[in-house]
Amino acid sequence: MSGAVHQTMRVLEQVRLARDMYRIRLHGPELASAIRPGQFVMLRLPKTTDPLLGRPFALYDTVLDGDRPVAIDIVYLVVGKMTSRLVEVRPGESLEVWGPLGNGFAAFDDLPHVALVAGGIGQTPFLAYTRQLLGTRGYAGDAPRRMARKVSFYYGVRTADLAAGVEDFRAAGAEVHLASDDGTLGERGYVTALLAKHAPPDLIVGCGPEPMLHALSRLAEGMARPCHVSLETPMACGVGICFSCVVKVKTVDGVDYKRCCIDGPVFDAAGVEWGGSPFAGTTP
Repeated sequence: MSGAVHQTMRVLEQVRLARDMYRIRLHGPELASAIRPGQFVMLRLPKTTDPLLGRPFALYDTVLDGDRPVAIDIVYLVVGKMTSRLVEVRPGESLEVWGPLGNGFAAFDDLPHVALVAGGIGQTPFLAYTRQLLGTRGYAGDAPRRMARKVSFYYGVRTADLAAGVEDFRAAGAEVHLASDDGTLGERGYVTALLAKHAPPDLIVGCGPEPMLHALSRLAEGMARPCHVSLETPMACGVGICFSCVVKVKTVDGVDYKRCCIDGPVFDAAGVEWGGSPFAGTTP
């Protein structure tokens, strides 16, 4: 959590993107200048103890004023007490924010093809990463540089009106492939099956529900391709103190536990002991 700061940030925008899914924009040049794709922040409603604890939210992207980062965008799904109250926050009001937290996505040199695979709310960390990979944006003070020649975005949802930000990915330069459980958007079926229909990319990066990530890890193994996953593990503190977000990982001696907040949230999928975490669920 080196460089993390706790601050009060003013809400600039609150925009509905899809059914029960919103983008909130928070003004904070210091945080916007320090955060990288794949990292997250803890948000807490001010002047209340209900809910008492903050909640983790991935960086969707930073917002520029000219060349200067001045704000961050967070995309969230209304599913619990925190997000039900978060959607009521209006521009001009403020939130308590702690970040940047966690380790970001890996950087590379000249990969031919990267596939970003998202299920449900799992698209949220991938917009900034798309721009970073394609070299159209730099983050945390780094100059833009192209890391991948092609980025494909695979996005699976239950039904069409839950898809959020698709045009953002197209505008960022990703090749977009869509799937839905009921066939109302893109191809009918799982997003992993959609990926399997295409030529294997050089790197697979996933984010979404644990069963999807487990299936993606098996698919990547069959393709003999590396796979990184950003885990949606519930967290209470975000800084490694409470041990509520532990992830079971493989070691040379058997298994061990890593804290998702400070050792992740991005892990090598081949090193995760799937189904081995004592905690399960998605970000509330």
